[in-house]
Formats: sequence, structure tokens, C-alpha cells
Amino acid sequence: MAAEALSSLDRSTLRERALHALRTAILAGQYQPGEHLGEVELASRLGISRGTVREALRHLQQEGLLVPAARGMLQVHRLSPTEVHELYEVRAALESLAVAGVIASAGRQAAVEELRRGLIRLDQAGDFTAQVEADLGFHLLLCELSGNSILVRTWRHLEGPIRVTVMSAGNEQRRLPMSAARHKPIVDAIERGDEAGALDVLRGHMALASSQLASPDDRTSAS
Repeated sequence: MAAEALSSLDRSTLRERALHALRTAILAGQYQPGEHLGEVELASRLGISRGTVREALRHLQQEGLLVPAARGMLQVHRLSPTEVHELYEVRAALESLAVAGVIASAGRQAAVEELRRGLIRLDQAGDFTAQVEADLGFHLLLCELSGNSILVRTWRHLEGPIRVTVMSAGNEQRRLPMSAARHKPIVDAIERGDEAGALDVLRGHMALASSQLASPDDRTSAS
């Protein structure tokens, strides 16, 4: 899929298509954290101008997927262990707010039913990439069900760095926090209206993921 994403583009909506192709390649792991992206090579590979590539790269920098590197180049963002912990602290805060919003809403039971469908998707996810998609889909759904549009937009701003961090890890140990069994207690507590219980499980879930993903030794070996 990643190779197809970087096949030659036609001339329609070039910047948008280049942006989509590059984002897909990064999130699929074709470009690893710390790897430089060169305008000349990318322009040649995509069959478009360097200016169009530059615009797409700047957009990816705004999304947090790329950061400045030496000699004016950009590289795929490699979060430090401290940044990973901070990222998951912010996720925990946002999703705690989402949990509170869902529990307080009149549509709590309908939300629980949707979240249980998310658990099924997690349980049925096959390979690692599918599991990442199902996991992030569950957490995005939780935010959406809160009814707080600013919360959803803020969470989506973090999605790129989250994906890069998780995909660059990619070993079997990191599958555990993404299992349906780890998420089910959150849904059960929401169904009971037990905000304290749901938040306790959610924060423990984020702490576990943060601890595993921020491990320098594991991340180095995984990349």
C-alpha cells in the first residue's frame, strides 16, 4: 500500500494528492522516525514540482508529522521519551473529558452500543496495522460521542504523532494495550454511569501505553 501511495501522480489537485500520498507513506512506516525527506527525490518519485512537494511537506510539519532538521531539511518526527509521556498525558486528559461527557449525556446507552461495536472491530482486527486503526478508531469514537467538537479537533491534531509513535514500535508487546479486553472495562463503566471507574481504567490504559512506547531501548530496536 505504501509503495502505491508514492506512485506517479497526475496533474489534478496535485498538492492535496501529494499530501495524502506522503502522509500515508509516513503513517504506514515507509519513512521511519528520524528519516529525512528530500524535495528533489520526492518530486522525481511523484512526478510533480519541488514547489508542490514543499507545500505538502510544510502542511505535514503543521500536523506534527515532520520537524526541522539540518540544512533546512525536514524529517519524520521522532518523539523523545519525555514527549511520548507528555503526549499520552494530554490524551488521557482529553479522553477523560470525553468519558465525562458521554456519561452525562442523554444518549449514553446509544453511545455504549456504538462503543461495543468498536470493541468488536478491535477484537476482529488482524494484523498490527489493522489493530492500530481499530484502536485509534475506538478512541476517536469516544471523543466524538462526547459531543464536544473542539475536543475532537484537538484529539485529531494529536493523531499524527500518535500514529507515528505506535507504528514505529510495532512489536508484539505493544499489541497488549490495543486489545479489546483492555478497552472493555471503560465501556462497562460508562454503561454503569461510573465516571470514577471509567477514568481510573482509562488513565491506567494510557499510562501502560506511554510506558511501553517511551522505552528508549525498545523504540530503538523496533525502528
